[in-house]
Formats: sequence, C-alpha cells, structure tokens
Amino acid sequence: MNRRTVSTFVICLLLLALAACTPPEDSTTLIVSLVVDGRERTYPQSVSLTVGEFLSQTDIELGALDEVTPPLFSQIVDGMRITVVRVQQIEECSQNEIPYAERRILNEGLQPGEERVAQPGQNGIEELCNRITIRDGQRMEAAPIRSTVIRAAQDAVIYIGPTGQLDPVQIEGTLYYLSNKNLWMMRGSSVNKRPLTTTGDIEGRVLSIASDGQRILFTRETDEAELATSFNRLWMLANTDARSEPVMLRPENILYADWVPGQENMISYSTGEITENAPGWQAYNDLWIARLDSISGELLNAREFVPRSTGWLYSWWGTVFTWSPLGDQLAWVRADSMGLIDLANGQFETLLTYPVFSTRQPWSWRADVSWSGDSSLVLTTVHGQPIGSEPAETSPVFHVAAAASDGSFAADVVRNAGIWSKPRYSPVQADGNMSIAYLRARDIANSISASAEYDLVVADSDGSNARVIYPPPDQPGLTADKPFFAWSPTGRQIALIYGGNLWVVDVQSGIAHALTLDRAASNPIWTQ
Repeated sequence: MNRRTVSTFVICLLLLALAACTPPEDSTTLIVSLVVDGRERTYPQSVSLTVGEFLSQTDIELGALDEVTPPLFSQIVDGMRITVVRVQQIEECSQNEIPYAERRILNEGLQPGEERVAQPGQNGIEELCNRITIRDGQRMEAAPIRSTVIRAAQDAVIYIGPTGQLDPVQIEGTLYYLSNKNLWMMRGSSVNKRPLTTTGDIEGRVLSIASDGQRILFTRETDEAELATSFNRLWMLANTDARSEPVMLRPENILYADWVPGQENMISYSTGEITENAPGWQAYNDLWIARLDSISGELLNAREFVPRSTGWLYSWWGTVFTWSPLGDQLAWVRADSMGLIDLANGQFETLLTYPVFSTRQPWSWRADVSWSGDSSLVLTTVHGQPIGSEPAETSPVFHVAAAASDGSFAADVVRNAGIWSKPRYSPVQADGNMSIAYLRARDIANSISASAEYDLVVADSDGSNARVIYPPPDQPGLTADKPFFAWSPTGRQIALIYGGNLWVVDVQSGIAHALTLDRAASNPIWTQ
C-alpha cells in the first residue's frame, strides 16, 4: 500500500469517527388541539410557537371581541387544547308605551260633583336599548344601555266640582286670586265669583291690578314650541267687567312687571334670559318703562330706565322693584340690601343693608317691600345676625324693619319674625293711623323650609300691641310654601291662603271664613 492510499484511508476513518460523535437531530412532534367555530381539530407541530402565532399559522382570523384560551402570548406545549369563542355584541331597541296618569282637580267653576275633562290623557313613548352579547351563537342576558323618552306622557286632567258647602261671606270691594293657574275674581260676596281665564297657564310670577281695578297684568307659561327661548310672556286683561279676552304683550322672559301708579297706561318690567341650569333663568336686572295701547296692548315709547347689570351677589336671581302708591318713588331689593332709585338719574341709593342669606340651593332670597299710604315709609324684612355658632350667611334670624324713604331713620319693629314674614302696611284708617300685618314663624329654628309654620299677626305700625289673628293656636299654621295675604281696601279684613284655600279673616274679631274649596288658591289681591 503506497503512502497516498494510506493517507486517504486515514482521512476516511477520521470523517467516520467525527460523524459518529455528532448527535442526531430532534424529531419530537407537539400535538395541539384547536376548538373553533363548532369543530375540534388536532395539529402536529414541530416548531415551538405562541398561541397567537399558531392561530395565525392555521389561518384562524380573530374578531375584536373573540376570547382565546389560553392567552395569545402563551407558548404551546404538547397536549395543549386551544379554545376560540366567537363573541359578538349587538344593540337592540324597542319602543314601549308610557301609561298616562290621571289627575282629578277640584274646580269651583263646576257644579258639586260635576266632572269635566280639561285635558285628555295620552300615552307616551319610550325607547329602550339593550346590548346583547352572543357567544358562539348563544344569546346572553341583555344589558340595558339607554332609555330615551320620545314623547312624554300627557296626564289626563279631570276637573271636579267640590261637594262641600260654604256659607256666603260679605267681602269688601273686589278680590282677585289664582286657582289652578287661572285668574278668578270675587266681588261683594263669596257667592259672586267667576273665572277670568280658563287656560290653566298663569304662572303667578306677575299679577298686578291697575289703580282702576279693571286692568290686570299677568305672566303666562310659554308653549312647548317656545320653551327653548322663552319661559313666559306678559299678558294684559283690559277690562274685567266686560269679559274681554287677554291680550299678549310684546315682552317675554319677565321677572317683574307692574303698573306705574299715577301714570295712565304706564307699566314697568324687568327681564332675563332662559338658561339650562337651575333656576332656569339669568336675570338682566334691567328696568323698562313703557306706555301701553289700552286696546291692542302695543308698547309705546319703551325706554330702558335701568340698564342691565351683573356681578353682584346672586345677581342671577334678579332685582325686585316696588313702586310707591303715588308713583313718585321706586324701591329696589337685592340679596344683601334695599333702597330707592333716584328717578331723576337712575342711581341706586341704599336704605338698609344686611348679611346675604345663603340658601345653598338654586334660589336666592329677596325681601318684599310695602309702602305706607303717604309713601313716607317702607316696611320690609332684613336678615339678622346668627343666634349661635352658625355662619352669618346661614342664620335663620329675620326681622321686620321700617325705614323712612328720606333716609332719616331705620329700625327693627319686629324681631325674629322669620324669612317669610312678608310685612304689609294696612290702608290708612279714618283716624290717620296704620297697622301692619306680617307672618311670624312658630319655630325660628325651623322657619326656612316650605313646611315651616307661621301665624298671621296684626300690630300697630311700630310693632307694638301685636296679636295673632289666625290661625288658632291648636290648629296648624300657615305654611311657608304659600305665604300669601292681602289687606282689604278699608283694612277691616285680610285675605290669606290656608290649607291651599282662600280665606278671609276679620281683623278685629279674628273670625275667619273659607271662600274656596279647591285647595289650589294663591296670590290674593284686593281692590275697591
């Protein structure tokens, strides 16, 4: 054997030895089961992958809501069972009826027991939408997601004539009042009463009688078509004796309106704008003066006497204005003060100041103002100092105060009367004297809420000789939700709201009589 042959032989042996030392390739195969779309299949898999990669390799497309077990990031192992649940979510909506309710309201314009449909009932429509989850074709329990009222239900309103009997009562002059959002008048006797409107939409914010006792300003709620831009409109009834129809005036969004005493067909009014937030309006705190055409109701020569203003405490609620009986002075009231407006230049002059009362609710307190017959004095309510450790702005203390219109003096005449005291001067008596009437809280610590109880008190003009004339001590008090009362033209009687009905009480004897039975009366106004 030559040298070349030996070398070749040695190289072959070395190669064989090297090949024998190399480990064999791994030939292990993984078995993976896949359950999807109602079928289960088995796949051999020789390469290690994640579950997500495996599904992609097997051309399984996943929806956004599909559920995979185990998770997509898991490494596959031998014997693994992968489950894909197909998940869908759909929205289903249905419309259902909203049953209407029935309201039965006493109405003294009907005979006892008589019924009349004032407004037919109409069912509403509500759309209910649910989210339905479908898992592998199986519907799961529905989950509510939205409820939308497409049409609100309209209550059926049925008027019913009261069946009770009331004794006839003689009254002075003419008494106007609201009942079930309609204007009524009563003249000479409680049996002589009749409605002046029948539409049931007088809101009560404005109710003002002209000095002749015939013309009436009032505000009506706007219809649904105007609710986006207006919350009320000003109307006039030109002649209560002639059974005339009310005339709509131009102003809208009225927060105050009144006749200007001593000036023929002259009115004043203050406006605002509608808002989405409570209380539903933003006051402008302006004051307009205009002459009315007594027939058409057209405004003539309207001028802005007080320009718009905001920025002071609770200005969004508005400014209260009250003319003196002679029409030569004008009082204003804000959240923390009251005073007079100089009619020559429109400047605000302050007579009384007091701490702001914080209601912590979407309303702001404003005091009422009553003028003496000769326009020399104003009577009002002022917020007092705390009775304990409470902050000044939440003190429940309110006093009745009087001030001279020339600013020469101011004093509290009744202490701790209550927030809803609403003091009123009586008409001047034959002897030249005046009395005052006011509501006095039975519990000063609980005198703010609508359920707070008050007594009607009459006193001398300086607050002395005070006496409760109604109700008796063993009867519930007048409630703060309807703190309405009015002096008769001679000062011998007072009309008030008690238990929702209109009552009249004799000032001297304290004898009281109910004048209505429908439990829906408010806003009494008395004229000659």
